[in-house]
Amino acid sequence: MAQSMNLNAAAGLSGMLKSGHKHLSGPDATVLRNVEAARDLSRIVSTSLGPNGMNKLVVNHLERIIVTSDCAAIVRELEIEHPAAKMLSMASDAQDKECGDGTNLTVSFAGELLGQTEDLLRMGLHASEIVEGYKKAGERMLELLPGLAVETIDDARDRDSLVRVVGPVLSAKQYGSEDVLAPLVVDACLGTMGSSGSQSRPSVNPDSVRVSKILGSNVSESRVIRGFVALRGSESTATSASDAKITIFGCGIEASGTEAKGTVLMKNADDLKGYNKSEEKKIEEIIKSIADTGCKVVISGGTVSEMALHFIERYGLMCLRCPSKFDLRRLCTATGATALVRLGPATPDEMGHCDSVKVEEVGGRKVTIFSQNEAGGEGGCRLSTILLRASTSSTLADLERAIDDGVHAAKMACRDGRLVPGAGATEMDLSVKIKNYADTCPGLDQYAVRAFARALEVVPRTLAENAGLNGSAVLAALGAAHANGNAVAGVDIEAAGTGRNGVDEATAVRDLLNTKSNAFRLAIDAALTVLRVDQIIMSKPAGGGQKDARMGQV
Repeated sequence: MAQSMNLNAAAGLSGMLKSGHKHLSGPDATVLRNVEAARDLSRIVSTSLGPNGMNKLVVNHLERIIVTSDCAAIVRELEIEHPAAKMLSMASDAQDKECGDGTNLTVSFAGELLGQTEDLLRMGLHASEIVEGYKKAGERMLELLPGLAVETIDDARDRDSLVRVVGPVLSAKQYGSEDVLAPLVVDACLGTMGSSGSQSRPSVNPDSVRVSKILGSNVSESRVIRGFVALRGSESTATSASDAKITIFGCGIEASGTEAKGTVLMKNADDLKGYNKSEEKKIEEIIKSIADTGCKVVISGGTVSEMALHFIERYGLMCLRCPSKFDLRRLCTATGATALVRLGPATPDEMGHCDSVKVEEVGGRKVTIFSQNEAGGEGGCRLSTILLRASTSSTLADLERAIDDGVHAAKMACRDGRLVPGAGATEMDLSVKIKNYADTCPGLDQYAVRAFARALEVVPRTLAENAGLNGSAVLAALGAAHANGNAVAGVDIEAAGTGRNGVDEATAVRDLLNTKSNAFRLAIDAALTVLRVDQIIMSKPAGGGQKDARMGQV
């Protein structure tokens, strides 16, 4: 203690902190470095924005290759270390968990906001004035956003309306496949909502829509199963059952062993035969009692012994192994069964029911399909599975990410059905209105408000550039259209090489208001958090060597 009190005042901060720490202060060392790191990250992902966005090939620390244009997956696999860029990464992760879609908008807009900050700082504005201006512009933008809604989905169970919502989300990730994927996603979501006559408010739980990936064929061969798909065949010779009662065991179907070691003394051959017969008799009693309940299908969460399988065959039962606890839980959800931890017959309440259980061969692989005829509702099946086909494993993984975003979009549509124009129309209209608002603001923060409006132009400009159009020309034409009061004018991404000016005067693309407002809010919060930092103090990381070298790069 006495030694720690000997503070060397002349040494300053380095005398107060442990050796090996790193300290950065001042606008050049902190704010501008943070801005540069955030802008570099936004540049990486911005080229993946929109239907014409480019894929990124990322090799992670496990040497796993990820090829995707999904911003959340890219940022997650990059293993970012810079604290400012990590703020944008966390905002992207929060957007992905809440809304699924809009992660690229979050990172691109936050990076552009911080990029505009550099010019404001060089003009002489203080960081606190920029923060105040951004806050005012952000509040004004969130006030204006609900007024841009052009359509509302009143009934989330309407299939055509949901397809219109989910289609643009899927086309941003898998352009050209949205016409195949959107109906699949919507049918899977509708299967978990319940019947149209239900009085409950429609809702979608993303965990209730599962994806089973099978390599081979193409995406048009994908289909929706109302129920569960196990990616393995039957253990028994029985491969199908209809109107089946199902018993699910969380344990293996085999003779239980004792916890303590024991010794059995056998004096003659009759003792040995009797010992085997007693075990055989016990297993037969258990299987017979299960069959007597009317059960047709037995699911085991562990191993199935040869003796147990022999009696399962004798009594004509269908048997399936499901070693994954997660899959076992989903199967219980699909069939309404309760997983038993004891060997024996299930009570009527513990047994599940399935309209059809059958083993099929898909792409050279045997799968067991548990399908239900009735829709999810009170006592109905609350699980849907999309059997996804594609030619490569990387395409399958990217399709799965796109489907997950589509399911989240359906979930958000159930909460709030208001839609705003897409294709950059909303951002451009907000930019024009916030520029007009900046003219009414007294004080230096009006420069920050105007910079905020310019940052909003990143979406239409990036969409145009990614589609092979002249970004500046499209932005000028789009700005003129919105200045003349056309709030639904968006970027025409198919205008390249046609001679058109790249502006769609009445875009049919629709985005969810809730998703967009949440993305803007997270982007603004991340940008303001980075701007409020004036010092970076880092202790010496554990591990030395390599980490010390990386610290010097911050």
